[in-house]
Amino acid sequence: MFGGLKVAIIDYGMGNLFSVKRACDAVSLNAEITNDRKKIINSDGVLLPGVGAFGDAIENLRKLDLIGAIKDYIASGKPFMGICLGMQLLMGESEEFGIHEGLKIFPGKVVKFPPTDSEGKKIKVPEIGWEGIYSNRNNWGNSMLKGIDQNEYMYFVHSFYVVPDSKEIILSLSKYEGIEYASSLSKDNIFACQFHPERSAEKGLIIYRNFAQSLKIGGNDDK
Repeated sequence: MFGGLKVAIIDYGMGNLFSVKRACDAVSLNAEITNDRKKIINSDGVLLPGVGAFGDAIENLRKLDLIGAIKDYIASGKPFMGICLGMQLLMGESEEFGIHEGLKIFPGKVVKFPPTDSEGKKIKVPEIGWEGIYSNRNNWGNSMLKGIDQNEYMYFVHSFYVVPDSKEIILSLSKYEGIEYASSLSKDNIFACQFHPERSAEKGLIIYRNFAQSLKIGGNDDK
């Protein structure tokens, strides 16, 4: 279906790599788990998944000499998707266990859910489970969320969330314990989500199908 198009799933030692690979397989994407910078740069699509601590993730990417590869790939204009920690890494910095510099693709920061809500009730962290995604933007139907209804539930596992400087890149919002936060971002060739589409059943696979279609639009399916 997608010819010779190839997708790189970046392996930096902190990802739910095989569930992402299975999701790619389910939509007939030719995906490879790799930390080879040449394969990453030359891929038609790149996925950056991740679970764990922000600082450790950046350090692993640095040790593997992948920071430049990720930035060069994104600059090429080809489709890129960040998932969970992979979305957070795109920001300028994170406050997780100290201040850590991110990839600086999107200006903004990563912050932790506060200990209490606006009424002083203790917030249970991390957020684990299904939460709705919604938006008041009119480009939902032309994004990676095409085919997904407003307020559809996706699966989340996280203690931190992103606060981008520009609200224009926020594609969807979600709410946990009364706190509204950006659950997905979109700009040019980049889509990133805090939730795990590969763990969000059939609705999550729609995102992988949309990503696959974006490869056909942005790449050469005949090579």
